[in-house]
Parts: sequence; C-alpha cells; structure tokens
Amino acid sequence: MIFWLQLTLPILRQVNYSHLIFHDFSWLMFNYYGTYMLTLREVRRFLKVYHQTLIAPAVSAMIFLAVFLLSSNHPDHMIGNVKFINFMGYGLLIMTVVQNAFANTLSSLIMSKVIGYINDILMPPFSGLEIVISYIIGAVLRGLASGLVLLIFLWPFIDINIEHPLLLVFFTLGAASLLGQLGILAGIMANTFDQSSAITSYLITPLSFLSGTFYSVKKLPEFLQSINLFNPFFYMIDGFRYSLTGYSDGNIMTGIIIILATNIALFVLLVRLFNIGWRIKS
Repeated sequence: MIFWLQLTLPILRQVNYSHLIFHDFSWLMFNYYGTYMLTLREVRRFLKVYHQTLIAPAVSAMIFLAVFLLSSNHPDHMIGNVKFINFMGYGLLIMTVVQNAFANTLSSLIMSKVIGYINDILMPPFSGLEIVISYIIGAVLRGLASGLVLLIFLWPFIDINIEHPLLLVFFTLGAASLLGQLGILAGIMANTFDQSSAITSYLITPLSFLSGTFYSVKKLPEFLQSINLFNPFFYMIDGFRYSLTGYSDGNIMTGIIIILATNIALFVLLVRLFNIGWRIKS
C-alpha cells in the first residue's frame, strides 16, 4: 500500500485539478453579481422617467376605458358572467403589463445599439444566459409596476375578485416574460427606431387588437377566430381574465401550454443569438 502511494503521489501532484473542475463544471459558473447589476440598470432606466413609463400608460388605458364606455349603448351589459366595465378593465390591465414589458426590452436594446453602448454589455464577462435573464427580469418588473399603477387608477371603477390566484400569477408573469422576450428579439432584429416601430405596427398592434382586450372574440368572424387560436396574446388576456372572473373564451389548458412553450422556445433562441452575436456584434 505504501509502495503504491509513493508511486502515484508524484503523478497526482502534477495534475491541474483547477482546470478539470472549471472545465467540467463551467455551466455552474453564473455571474450573479453582473446579472444583478445589469438588472438594476434596467430598473433604474425606467424608474428615472416614471412619468413616461408608469403613469402615461395608465392614463392612456383609462382614456380607452372611458371612450369605450361612453360609446357603448349598453355600458351595463354582461359578457358571460362579467360586467362590461370589468371585462374591459381586466383586459386593459394585462395589456398594459405586456406592452410595457415589450417596450422596456425593445427600447433598451435599440438605444444601446443606436447610441453605441451595447459594447458595455458585450465586453464584460457576460454570457448570453445572463444577459437574457437580466433583460427579462427588468421587463417583468416594469410590466408589473405599470400594471400596479393602472390598478390604482381602476380600483374605484371595477371589481377585483380573484377566482384562481395561482393562474393569476402564472398568466401575469408568463405574459410579461413572453413579451419581454419578444422585445429582445425585436431589438436584436432592428437597428433603428424606425425599424422597431415597424415591428410594433405590423406585428404587436394587430395581435393585440385581435386578442379580445375590448370585446369577446366570439363576436369575430370564424376565420379570425381560427387565427386567434395561434395568437399568444389571446391566451394571455383570456387566461388573466379567467383567473379573476372564472370566464374564458378559450381553453385555459391550451393557453398554459402555448405560453410555456413559447417562453421556453424564445428563451433558448435568445440565449443562442446573444452567444453567437447575431446582428449585435459588428
């Protein structure tokens, strides 16, 4: 036994164990502090102009609500078992959350590319995973903050009854995360503010208005109802409204699967795009 120890110890001393450890377990090396600081930068960025990022969306949503109520011949009518004002209010609430989550990541990436400080993100030892996580958290926090401000505005006018608390958390966070990731993808693809506006006009706005924010999708023509089956905005709004009222126009389980699958697919894609630097690194 002593002979074998004397024979193997000199060999073992020459092995570079640190290299083996960091090579085999490199996937565990997560830059927590860097991720925290990048997330903090995103949060401070939208809080610095809170009157534009938090208050203005709430005022716009209240104007939408007032216009639709005043233009309706029967503002007290029911949609399913839900009052029209509640139906509208819940739809505007989740729409405000997702639109601000999308705007946060899109504007952040476009500004960093146009002004040129995208290198400040790419030069430090960040992986694509850490960058994407930071942007998503920042987007979700802005979405939740803007939704909270709107909820304060809506509180005197709508009823707040939570039928399914867990579904409320899932659809709120899932919707904000999904739109935050779509904002990242749009920010990667666009190089100017004009290009980002085109993406919003031709993709986000039509999907938003088809999703049933202001009406029940059952009133749409059949071919538009068929298109809505592939519209994640519809499942976000419908699931959020269902969690508060118990009323839905679609299948809730289908919505859960689509939101989960879309979030996962986008996350994997975005991490890959940041790692290879597609349309980011010059």
